[in-house]
Amino acid sequence: MRTDLIRKTALTAAGLAFTGGAIAGPVTTAYAASDAKPATQTQTDRKPNGERELGVRYEAQPNFYYCGPAATRNALSVQGKNINVDDMAKEMGTTEAGTNSINDITPVLNKETGKADAYHSVEISSPDADAKQTDTLRADIVKTIDNGRAVVANIAGTSTDTTGTTHSYEGGHYISVVGYRDNGTTVTIADSADPNQAAYQISVEHLADWIATRGYATS
Repeated sequence: MRTDLIRKTALTAAGLAFTGGAIAGPVTTAYAASDAKPATQTQTDRKPNGERELGVRYEAQPNFYYCGPAATRNALSVQGKNINVDDMAKEMGTTEAGTNSINDITPVLNKETGKADAYHSVEISSPDADAKQTDTLRADIVKTIDNGRAVVANIAGTSTDTTGTTHSYEGGHYISVVGYRDNGTTVTIADSADPNQAAYQISVEHLADWIATRGYATS
């Protein structure tokens, strides 16, 4: 039975004008959509003190409602894959109302990863994540990234990153989680909505509350 996890995602127009751009920082490798080339190698930057970052071939979403396919494309790029977002949008049933839920994205991640059980969906059904849900999210992110894969999350509302910058998606949005530090206390986001804010870090507590009432795809 579908629950709040499956709630239809109405999107903001934040990504409407963007077709590609640069990700800041050493975590990712960026390229414009018009210059896209298949990724041939994925690099994982292993660092001390419980840190890891995955190499992302970033691409911004081409319109306001493609955040689901775009987040999935960015997530799969860390595995060296370059899948057309239009093809993924068809598989996910994406319309101008957005992509219905994380449960429409998880099967695509599994298909393109090549393993039926590579990903599964996790729901945070409460309005705010509790300590157990936050700890589960942290563990899931660390495990998934350690396996060389990115997490895809369905978020809604407003949150603040570690620099104090606000990110607001009141109607809902999809993002990729591509790195962590301090054993998952802080995580790195690849955000397809705006190439000027393509990568940022956020506490896992803030991310868990951002996902609340929705869900995420994880190993």
